[in-house]
Amino acid sequence: MSADDEMMQEDPVEVQEPAPAAAAAGDGKERKIKGRGHRDRTDMEDRYGGARFSELNPKSAPGPSESVEGWVVFVTGVHEEAQEEDVHEAFSEAGEIKNIYLNLDRQTGFVKGYALIEYKTRKEAQAAIDSMNTTELLTQTIAVDWAFRKGAARKTGGSRR
Repeated sequence: MSADDEMMQEDPVEVQEPAPAAAAAGDGKERKIKGRGHRDRTDMEDRYGGARFSELNPKSAPGPSESVEGWVVFVTGVHEEAQEEDVHEAFSEAGEIKNIYLNLDRQTGFVKGYALIEYKTRKEAQAAIDSMNTTELLTQTIAVDWAFRKGAARKTGGSRR
């Protein structure tokens, strides 16, 4: 067995519940369950070193929401032959861009028609939306809005028709 095979194997975890057949027979044998979903929770603490992950505030007001890393705007109508430099040049006037996601079609290699642009502050992202929405980028009109938006709270109770 190679070192890679050894790393991929899961150690069986003993379960305190008796197997159904064993319970019926009354012999009280413990069964072993293999797989990822049955690991002891203490393994997870070791795996992540007790790190706490940041969470978005579920009680925030309706409107734009900050992603874990920054404020993201969604740009649609991007020309299929646009390059990252073209998008960066147009949107850097609003503020410092942290990251640009310009996804390509696997078959054609052209841009899929949208981009995600990440800013550090809400003010910069809002400036990009205000200045670039409904403008032209490489002969195509683009639309710019928040990528993450929290809607108004839904009313509960009552029936829908």
